[in-house]
Amino acid sequence: MRIATWNVNSVNARLDNVLAWFEAEAPDVAVLQEIKCVDEKFPAEAFERLGYNVVVHGQKTYNGVALLSKHPVEDVRKGLPLLDGDAEDEQARYVEAVISGPKPIRVIGIYLPNGNPIGTEKFAYKLSWMRRLHAHAKGLLAFEEPMVIAGDYNVIPEVEDVANPEAWLGDALFQPESRAAFRALKNLGFTDAYMQVDGTPGGYTFWDYQAGAWPRNLGIRIDHLLLSPQAADKLAQVRIHRDERDKEKPSDHVPVVATLTL
Repeated sequence: MRIATWNVNSVNARLDNVLAWFEAEAPDVAVLQEIKCVDEKFPAEAFERLGYNVVVHGQKTYNGVALLSKHPVEDVRKGLPLLDGDAEDEQARYVEAVISGPKPIRVIGIYLPNGNPIGTEKFAYKLSWMRRLHAHAKGLLAFEEPMVIAGDYNVIPEVEDVANPEAWLGDALFQPESRAAFRALKNLGFTDAYMQVDGTPGGYTFWDYQAGAWPRNLGIRIDHLLLSPQAADKLAQVRIHRDERDKEKPSDHVPVVATLTL
């Protein structure tokens, strides 16, 4: 089973590129982030024609996530559960479903908050969201099932995951608190798919539109697939589709695909 994650940076604005990639690569399951549309505006029919079941958790203009699967989907959840004392969260950043493929697997798609600028409520929201993800993921691990949490984490885990660390020292993606929260999530028992099968420095998934980041390869690795022990045991390959960043009118992120031998 091939599971993909891709921050498409507006699915309708980049639909030709996205559909061309899906036609060529045909992942079994994909989670998309930053679709930037409400549910009704998501081009579901275009993906259904390619054989996908579509689950959308959208939001006008901002955010939004979608899950696409060539297998039936069950136990769908839209939105990350709140913790006691949390205010309601209207941002569409989380989708979850059990995929009834060769062997059932729970797939979660996330668009973790950016958090900039640091020292503001946006950074506090980022860390709060990560605490909620940690709590929910811990509960799901108790099922002892294959599970993948895939998406744009907006976290640069290590110095090796950024071409120019000094440029990101004041950014929420590279703050000690963000990186510690990511490590705490992994320490529940999750495996970073890229690090398990490759781990070569420079496995970037995002290049900014500014300052010639793409031609100069000034990238960062912020799109991750974290696997439960039952999924990590089946991990065979991870591929970062860098070529998508070189297309006309590309997203600033590229797809990352993990292959599991379920």
